Amino acid sequence: MSSTVSSYTPVTTSGQITYTGLGNGTDFTQLITKLVQVEQSRITTLQTWKKSWTNKQEAFQELNTEMLTLKTTLDSMDTIDEFMSKVTDSTDSTVVAAVAGAGAVNGTHELVVNRLATAKAMVTTTGYASATTDINPSSSDAIFAYTYKGVTYSNSLGANGTLTDLVSIINNDPSNPGVKASVSYDGTKYYLQLRGMDTGSTASLTIGSGTSLSGFGSANFSTITSNASAQLKLDGWPAAANSWITRETNSITDLVTGQTLTLKGTGSSTLTTTTDTDSIKEKVESFVKQMNTVRTLIQDCTKVDTSTNQASLLTGNYGIQLIDTNLKDAVAGIGIGFDYDADKYSALSQLGILTDAQEGSTTEGLLVINDDVFDAILSSNADAVAQLFADQYAGRTSSSDFSITSYIKNTTKCGTYGLSYTVASNGKITSATINGHPASFSSNSNLITGKHGYDEAGMVIRAIDVSPGTHSGEVALKQGKFGQLSNLLTELTDTTDGPLHILDDNYDDITAMIDDKIAFEQRRISTYAANLRKRFAKVDSLLGTYNEQQKQLTSAVDKLSSD
Repeated sequence: MSSTVSSYTPVTTSGQITYTGLGNGTDFTQLITKLVQVEQSRITTLQTWKKSWTNKQEAFQELNTEMLTLKTTLDSMDTIDEFMSKVTDSTDSTVVAAVAGAGAVNGTHELVVNRLATAKAMVTTTGYASATTDINPSSSDAIFAYTYKGVTYSNSLGANGTLTDLVSIINNDPSNPGVKASVSYDGTKYYLQLRGMDTGSTASLTIGSGTSLSGFGSANFSTITSNASAQLKLDGWPAAANSWITRETNSITDLVTGQTLTLKGTGSSTLTTTTDTDSIKEKVESFVKQMNTVRTLIQDCTKVDTSTNQASLLTGNYGIQLIDTNLKDAVAGIGIGFDYDADKYSALSQLGILTDAQEGSTTEGLLVINDDVFDAILSSNADAVAQLFADQYAGRTSSSDFSITSYIKNTTKCGTYGLSYTVASNGKITSATINGHPASFSSNSNLITGKHGYDEAGMVIRAIDVSPGTHSGEVALKQGKFGQLSNLLTELTDTTDGPLHILDDNYDDITAMIDDKIAFEQRRISTYAANLRKRFAKVDSLLGTYNEQQKQLTSAVDKLSSD
C-alpha cells in the first residue's frame, strides 16, 4: 500500500484575499498589508471628511481677503476730499501753478504777480584763498552774531577756526531758527554766504552788533537778495495801480477757495478750475469691480447646478448668506441719514448703478453701471454724486427751527433721529428727547445733547425756535455709501465677532475632532497590524510543526512500505 500526503493546499478567505504555501517560514507581509489597507479605508474616509471642512475654511479666508481689499479701496476715497477730484489749469505755468482740492469752485480767475516773495541772502565782501584758511588767528574765541526775524543768535568760533568750521557751527547750532550758512566759491576765492530759509517782509536777516570775529561785521557783507512779500492781484483787485495783495510766501492757500497756488514768476495767468469727472468715474468703477469680485466669490461657493442639482462648497451656509444679504442691502438701500425728498440723490440706483437681475446674463447678480445715466449726472451735478458716495457727518435738519452744532466723531453715529423739545412760557427748554431717548439740555444756551449709551451720544442741537410749546422734527448726520460699506466690512471681517471668524473657529473645532479620530484610528490600526503579525507568526510556527510531523509520518510510511 502506498500513500502520498501533499503540502498545505491553498486557502481562500473573505474579501477575495488568497494565500498559499503556509508554513515553512512563509512570508505573510503581503497578506498583513492587505488586511491593514482594508482597515485604513476608515482613515481615508476621515481625511476626506476633514478636507471638506478645510476647503470651506480656505473659501472663508479667500472671501475675507477680498472683503478686506474692498475695504482698503473704500477707505481710500470715503471722504469728500478723497473722492472729489478737481483740476486747475494755468495759462502760464511759469507765473503760477495751482492744485485744486475737493472744495475748489469751478470757474476762472485772473492772477497778476508783480513780485515773488523772497528770502534775505547775503555774502562776505572779502574772500579767502581756501575754505580751510584760518579766519580767527587770535588765541581766543571770537563771536559771530546774526539777527533773524528780530532775534539775535550768537555763535563762538575757536582760535584758528576756519571758514568751514564757522559754517558747521552755524548750521549745527540747536537754536538755529532757519538760517543756512554755506561756503561760496567764485573760481578764485571762498566766501561765507548766509541765507534765511523763510520768505516775506518779516524774515529779516542782519549781522549782529555783538560780532567780534574780524572781517565778518555788518560792513563786511553785501546783500544778494532782500526779503520781501509777494505782491499780486486777483481778478483785477485791488483796483488801484500801486495796491497789491501781499503774502509772506509763494505758496498760497487762503486766496482762492480750495486752491493751493504756487507763485513761480512775475506776469499774468488765467486759472481755470473744472471737475475731473474721469478721475471720479475711475474711483466708482474700482468700487464696482472690487464689489463684484466679492459677489462672484459668494456666487461661486453657494450656487447650485440646476442641471445636476449639485450644491457648491458653501451652499446654504448661514454665515455666507448673512454677509451676502448685508452687503447687498447696504449697496441697494438709501444712504444713512439721506432723505429721498431732501437730497438730490439718496441711492445708487438713481445714479445708474444697479444689480443685474437678468437671468442668464454674464453679469447676473453683479453690479453694473449704466454709463449714459451716470455720466450725465456726474457732468451736471458732481457735488451731489460725491455727497452720496463720500459724505461724512454732513448735517441735515427738517426745519430751520433747529440746527446741528457739533458731534463726536466715531462716537456719534450717523443716521436720522427724531427730535422733540418743549419750551415753557418764559422761553426756557423744560424737556427734550432725541430718537425717543431723554436728552440733556441747557435752558440758558438752548443746546440739546444726546446722552451716552445711545447712537445719538455727543450730538449737540441748537434750538432756534424757543417759542412756548412743543417743537419736533428730524435731524440727521449723513454718511456716504463708501463709509457705510467700510464700517459694515469692519464688522463682517472682525477677528473676534465677525461671522467668518466665528465660522472659522467652529470649523477649527470640527477639524480638530476629526484629527483626534484619525489619531485614534492610526493607533488602533497599528495595534491591529502588530496583533496580525503575532497571530500569523504563531500560525507559521504551528504549520512548521505540522510539516515536521508530516515528514515524520511520510518517512514512517515509506519505511513500512519497504518492509
